[in-house]
Amino acid sequence: MSEEQKRLLEKQLWSVANVLRGKMNADEYKNYILGFIFYKYLSEKLERYVNEKLLAREGFKFEEIKEKTEEGKAIIKEIKHACIGHLGFFLKPTELFSYLVKKGKGAIKNQTTFILEDLKSVLNTIEQTSMGTASEDDFKGLFDDVDLASTKLGSRENQKNEVIIEVLTLLSGIDFKLEDTKSDLLGDAYEYLIGEFAAGAGKKGGEFYTPSQVSRLLAQIVSCDKKHIRSVFDPTCGSGSLLLRLKDYVEVVSYYGQELNPTTFNLARMNMILHGVHFDHFSIRQGDTLTEDMHPDLQAEAIVANPPFSAKWKGQDDPQLVHDDRFSQYGRLAPKSAADYAFVTHMLHHLAESGTMAIVLPHGALFRSGAEGEIRKYIIERQNYLDAVIGLPSNLFYGTSIPATILVFKKCRKDDEDILFIDASKEFAKEKNQNKLTDENIAKIFKTYKTRQEIEKYSHKASLSEIRENEFNLNIPRYVDTFEEEELIDIEKVAENLKKFNSKEIELRKKIAGFCEELKISKPF
Repeated sequence: MSEEQKRLLEKQLWSVANVLRGKMNADEYKNYILGFIFYKYLSEKLERYVNEKLLAREGFKFEEIKEKTEEGKAIIKEIKHACIGHLGFFLKPTELFSYLVKKGKGAIKNQTTFILEDLKSVLNTIEQTSMGTASEDDFKGLFDDVDLASTKLGSRENQKNEVIIEVLTLLSGIDFKLEDTKSDLLGDAYEYLIGEFAAGAGKKGGEFYTPSQVSRLLAQIVSCDKKHIRSVFDPTCGSGSLLLRLKDYVEVVSYYGQELNPTTFNLARMNMILHGVHFDHFSIRQGDTLTEDMHPDLQAEAIVANPPFSAKWKGQDDPQLVHDDRFSQYGRLAPKSAADYAFVTHMLHHLAESGTMAIVLPHGALFRSGAEGEIRKYIIERQNYLDAVIGLPSNLFYGTSIPATILVFKKCRKDDEDILFIDASKEFAKEKNQNKLTDENIAKIFKTYKTRQEIEKYSHKASLSEIRENEFNLNIPRYVDTFEEEELIDIEKVAENLKKFNSKEIELRKKIAGFCEELKISKPF
């Protein structure tokens, strides 16, 4: 996308957001805007598929089919069967986005401009047509968070209807260029909006979105030296943006994710479909990753995650977790007050023997003792899975200003292989409310990781004996010396300068005293 296209798109999207901004906060109106964009996408995708593939040799278009005639019903029945098999859902011509916009504008003969009930019906239809098919899990409940009955849209039905018509009409004016198979304008628009909503949602933003520069770094690390990845997994996938980032660097066959928050779970599935991932090639499930493992047999070639920092979890209160294969071999469970290492060991359980995993954690996970220290020691000394520790700048993530770290794990490491430490905490660009990694910052981190180069005051390769000497404390300053010696001060020179300044001050005082005598005024000292 060119800069000009990007600016135009952002302007158009925010004109849509402005309709709802005064009525509710960003965390609420995102559900409407993203939901309606998704409806527009599904509608246009279905229409293009039907006209270009199914009706290409016919003398009519999909929207021209007369639904109430016997012939029309027969044609729609055949089209529906093909659409559900290929797209996973179906809409009639009178359920298309373009039709509802025309009806809302009063542009369809003998039709009123009330479309609220039609829209409710259409959003239900998308889910209902997938029931009992291979796509059911991926479309079920997708629009649950688009609450068309909310009083925040208006106190009366006609007010709600007017707001909805305005939003749909503005969206209809945006061309997402679906005909260009190489363009991902719609995906870019969705990512832009998710990022903006995350920034506007404050602390809640961190629950569903990883800043793009961090997700790019994680994606590059787990796909290093690969062109093709069979499966990628994110056990706390949020909006799915971190998973989807991998397709910028490698060809991905299948995406797997799990998300606790039902609203964000819907967002992730929409995001997958909007980025052109077929329903057969992704499996996003809803539930608590640590207590409900929804992909028990998965062995992923790449794993990425940005789980909630130091989240509380059931831990030892649940006897089943104590004996769960994901946690039991480490001798200790992660403390109830900080699930960081519960996420780590869960992910290691699902990592393929040839896979790479990168997880974002708070800095405390590097050095906290007790159960976490024991688990950390087991992973390093007994399993030899830890490959790199990367320190990031503070204030990168939405909802928290604390510095974070990326831990990289591999199961195929050599026994005597070192662990790479990178201190990238001081290299960033400062923006209004957030710090940001620049392209140059990301390139330097990734190149250092890939080449395992030692750079003074930036990176160091630590042997197991060195880690052992530090009692498996991974605090980065123990391995990367960033100490800057203070410049020596020449006291004699400072004293000499003070004498000069003192002499000048005496001369100035004499001059001022002379001026005061001439003017016959009192001296200021």
